[in-house]
Amino acid sequence: MTAALSLFDLAGRVALVTGASRGIGARLARGLAEAGADLAVTARSAEALAETVRAIEATGRRALALAHDSAEVERARDVVERVVAGLGRLDILVVNAGVEEVRPSTEVDPALWERIHRVNLEGAFFAMQAAARHWIALDRPGAIVTICSLTSFVGVPTAAPYTASKSGLLGLTRALASEWAQKRIRVNAIAPGYFRTAMTEPFYADPAWQERMLAKIPMGRFGALDDLVGACIFLASDAAAYVTGQCLAVDGGYLASI
Repeated sequence: MTAALSLFDLAGRVALVTGASRGIGARLARGLAEAGADLAVTARSAEALAETVRAIEATGRRALALAHDSAEVERARDVVERVVAGLGRLDILVVNAGVEEVRPSTEVDPALWERIHRVNLEGAFFAMQAAARHWIALDRPGAIVTICSLTSFVGVPTAAPYTASKSGLLGLTRALASEWAQKRIRVNAIAPGYFRTAMTEPFYADPAWQERMLAKIPMGRFGALDDLVGACIFLASDAAAYVTGQCLAVDGGYLASI
């Protein structure tokens, strides 16, 4: 391995990926394992993580499945402690867990608003806080990657609570990056463009919507989950040692063209 490529090597490190039972979280967990990291992964039930664990272990890396609902923000510290107890350390946190529900803004009620913000924003903050407290107590560096969204930058009809939460997450990423930089904790974000997952399926169910969106993407295609892996490895690795407070849009040129 050349010196340049070694910057992306995650061997000997432990990463925690939240919301890793399927979709983006599952693929990023496997990608970090392919780069050499051992993985702790969370979902609301450990059973839902079985396929993700198998994929991680197939790379030769260790996997630890933890049942955790990101809405239970008071348990964030417990999750970090369980990762350290099970895998010996924690070096990387990928905050992926998120929820969405398409609904006209005039029909959004307090319960929906609270549910989305509880996971997407509060859950994200307290997960990052728990990891940072661990690293600061040990005087060790850490890397955090949050999964933001195009809605961190632009408005999407029928997604007001989600848009607000993801805009908040980007602001939170920048604020914590600034606050924790001197503690050697880097905080960056990825903003996926249009990727077809279980959460976004309601949009893709409309062929007319797909046609309209493809016309706005300069690369002329929707994202594949593999497209996100390199960005995550970069931001989690020493290759990004002087990068913090940034959001990398992986969107086929969408934001650059509007």
